[in-house]
Amino acid sequence: MKQFRPSQRAVGRRAVSRFRICRLAFLGLLLTASVASFAQVSSYSDKQMGEVAVDHPSPLLNKVYIHQRLDQQIPLDGVFHDENGSTVKLGDYFGKRPVILALVYYSCPILCSEELNGLVGALEMVKFRPGKDFDIVAVSIDPSETPDLAAKKKAMYVKRYGYPETAAGWHFLTGQQPQINALAAAVGFGYARVPGPDGHLSQFAHASGIQLVTPEGKLAQYYMGVEYSPKDLQLGLVEASHNKIGTPVDNILTYCYRYDPELNKHSLAVLRVMQLGAVATMFGLGGFMWTNFRRDLKQEEIPRRDWRA
Repeated sequence: MKQFRPSQRAVGRRAVSRFRICRLAFLGLLLTASVASFAQVSSYSDKQMGEVAVDHPSPLLNKVYIHQRLDQQIPLDGVFHDENGSTVKLGDYFGKRPVILALVYYSCPILCSEELNGLVGALEMVKFRPGKDFDIVAVSIDPSETPDLAAKKKAMYVKRYGYPETAAGWHFLTGQQPQINALAAAVGFGYARVPGPDGHLSQFAHASGIQLVTPEGKLAQYYMGVEYSPKDLQLGLVEASHNKIGTPVDNILTYCYRYDPELNKHSLAVLRVMQLGAVATMFGLGGFMWTNFRRDLKQEEIPRRDWRA
């Protein structure tokens, strides 16, 4: 009695078919997870962000800006206190080297920390060193902050930078409102004080960016956002050291990670990035599934061989 058995090609086709079913099932699970993630992000935006942040930004944010005032002289006679509590003038840090200037406040819950973290991350890949090739001057926009808090912030970022011998090149200043206002106006840094979670005026709405200042005290370059290109920063330091003034940059990064003072949450910009990422994942998986499905169909179109005994 003759027994029939499938050819190796038929066995292979069946294996491919089973593999295809498993693969499509797995991809289907991934796609379902992506859809669920997108729905969750959308729900979070709709339910928690509210229409004010989505379609009608707060009028308060009109006071938040960074106007690039290149070649503007900053007030070097402004009096502040350094992290040791000593009275200093802003001009004490100029005359020899360019300066990286950052207007922040040390108790900022989100944006300022990201800004300084981004600066440290970029400086780790720059061959120049603070205190030798340039100085870093951070100035608090909050007149209620103290030198003790400034000292803690300096210690934290010098440690994160990993070169303790450069501590003399890091300066964390605090000051009074008139001096802060004069510096902010010269830099083109607009901000506004807003209620914190407890209802008190304890936080600030502000944009994110650092400035390069020449040894003479003139604004040479702006870097927006919270992440900075080490290559651009190094080139900017070289040019600023020769008192060269750069060119304006795109302001779009200023508000990418803005902090919504009314809702005490990240703004819609962050959620939109998450939503777009979910959509991109969905389309990517869909395209991958379609490509593999068509390839498997072509494999199954190969003519079958006759059964043999």
